Amino acid sequence: MRSSRSGRGFTLIEIMVVVIIIAALASMVVPRLWPVAEDAKIRIAAADIQNITTLLELYRLRNDRFPGTEEGLNILYPEYTDRPLRDPWREDYLYQYPGAHNPNGFDLWSKGPNKQGGDGDDITNWGQS
Repeated sequence: MRSSRSGRGFTLIEIMVVVIIIAALASMVVPRLWPVAEDAKIRIAAADIQNITTLLELYRLRNDRFPGTEEGLNILYPEYTDRPLRDPWREDYLYQYPGAHNPNGFDLWSKGPNKQGGDGDDITNWGQS
């Protein structure tokens, strides 16, 4: 008498076919999502710069001055923020006081996606209203 195969699970070939199908679908979807993820990181960096600006204003209100360039943004951690201030590309945000672009305030920026400053993809606090 022959035993029935129903209810015994999947064969290795069936599992491999499913994995290949999933890999094929992923190879079509992931390239389309990559630019969206990079755009999201740029928006996160811009929002972070606005939030850090608020923290720096709070620091100025409490201390009657902005932190100097030498003190940098590290002076805000941990009293003003619960995490070190790094951009979405895991680089430190850059800070200068007094600012070259904001002479009455400070310059705050990220080098952007390519991690090289001054080449057009930087995210900054100058030129914003």
